[in-house]
Amino acid sequence: MKRNITQQLQVWKEKADRKPLIVNSARQVGKTYSLKDFGKKAH
Repeated sequence: MKRNITQQLQVWKEKADRKPLIVNSARQVGKTYSLKDFGKKAH
């Protein structure tokens, strides 16, 4: 499943001066799934 956050995570990863990542959102919208999926694909 493609989500909008995937593109935002990629931009965050590519920044040279990135800050720690904090993901806030409503319950049960796929935060954990998105982060785990991004972690697997963005080595």
